[in-house]
Amino acid sequence: MTIASPLPLSDYEIEELKVRFQNAGQGHVFKFYNHLGEEEQARLLNQLKEIDVENLNFIYDKAIQGATNMNEELTLEPLPETVFDSVLKHEQAQINEWEQVGLENIAKGKVAVILMAGGQGTRLGSSAPKGCYDINLPSGKTLFQLQAERILRVQDLAKQFTPNGESECIIPWYVMTSGPTNKPTYEYFKKNNFFGLDEKNVIFFEQGTLPCLTLDGKIILEDKSKVAIAPDGNGGIYKAVQNKGVIRSLKERGIEYTHCYCVDNCLARVADPVFIGYCISKDTDCGVKVVGKVAPEEPVGVVCVRNGKYGVVEYSEISDETAHERHQDGSLKYGAANIANHFFSTAFLERVPTFQAELEYHIAKKKIKYTDLETGEQISPKTNSGMKLECFVFDVFPYAQNMSVLEVHRNEEFSPLKNSPGTGTDCPETSRRDIVAQHVRFIERAGGKVVGSSSDNCEKFIFEISPSVSYAGEGIEHIVRGKSVRAPVIIDSIQDLIQATF
Repeated sequence: MTIASPLPLSDYEIEELKVRFQNAGQGHVFKFYNHLGEEEQARLLNQLKEIDVENLNFIYDKAIQGATNMNEELTLEPLPETVFDSVLKHEQAQINEWEQVGLENIAKGKVAVILMAGGQGTRLGSSAPKGCYDINLPSGKTLFQLQAERILRVQDLAKQFTPNGESECIIPWYVMTSGPTNKPTYEYFKKNNFFGLDEKNVIFFEQGTLPCLTLDGKIILEDKSKVAIAPDGNGGIYKAVQNKGVIRSLKERGIEYTHCYCVDNCLARVADPVFIGYCISKDTDCGVKVVGKVAPEEPVGVVCVRNGKYGVVEYSEISDETAHERHQDGSLKYGAANIANHFFSTAFLERVPTFQAELEYHIAKKKIKYTDLETGEQISPKTNSGMKLECFVFDVFPYAQNMSVLEVHRNEEFSPLKNSPGTGTDCPETSRRDIVAQHVRFIERAGGKVVGSSSDNCEKFIFEISPSVSYAGEGIEHIVRGKSVRAPVIIDSIQDLIQATF
């Protein structure tokens, strides 16, 4: 009787794999192979057979060259007026026109949303996916739930543009996870019944990973039978949509445009019809939503023209003198702060593989746990021991054939969750504050007033409007104009709003 081997490869294939890694200068990954049990051998082989080691070396060399080139002279130019618009400067009639174009295309089933949700809440003291984080809103809603309810509301708003004015509209939601977040993200959605969305229209896919490398480009063994790996950055979205069937799904559904954003922005206007309509009206293939820098020295990346092509210049790359340059109207020449919020035509996403090999990978030096190849001892370093290679979502900007950039109000659309509670900046408290303050503005712009204790302190004020009631302040004026809304209150329906109004 023959006992099947637990190894995923034949002896011949294992030797072939060893030769490939040896020829690529990465043969050390087999250093402990002969001393491992079969299960450990299988674990290592399953990792190694998925690694394109030659391409990994190419990526490393390109990243090192890119880091070297960063020291060369950088030529910067502000965005030309032909590609830049601002809702801060346009008449409401123009904004309404863009919104209608967006809603019409949503009603035709041409729009999808891609969420970049691969991150964990590590800095927030949580190992759960960041989208599951509770920012202590009065309702207890998480980032995922807020975003799902915004999709539900936009689907409802688009109904008026269907042939009979009430047909169902669907905005497919593609959720990009990573290895550590994929299962818990799906389970969280499942547990919460997909927050009212149809499960078949919420599609999960994993971004890719890359081995972690030593500072001289050698693959790091985390332990004797495991390669240290890390997600390939938010720019991994482009490879993932190709490899995980997302492009095929978009085409099968007739999707022509996607709105792509990052999970950690609690104010993100998901499937934003204004931004989508703006980009469609300009025949955009790659669009960017930005906010104005609050000051020249604010440490954010800026969308501009670098070395003759569209791109992002990091705050560490720009001189103080350049950062302070202003237009005649007083606005900063380099003031278009990147907020990881994008529009793509499906045709553009399909075209990415034609220039994929030219995209930059960026080096992030990190403290990475590793196995000493001489002693076999696992080391937890106290200083940077290696690097993770990442690509960024904005790395495709130089290849856009029709770029468009739309500036929006920061206080309405950008409040990132980056830091641990109590830090005072981009933290759970500021996220909660900014959402509550926005909902108070919704009532005030509609001609009403919110009253209640602590109304002047939005970090403590108990007042919240569900996105499924109002996406951006619409649909409530006929109820609140000339009246007051009594807090504390959580408004989950129009009926709740009516009852709280006096």
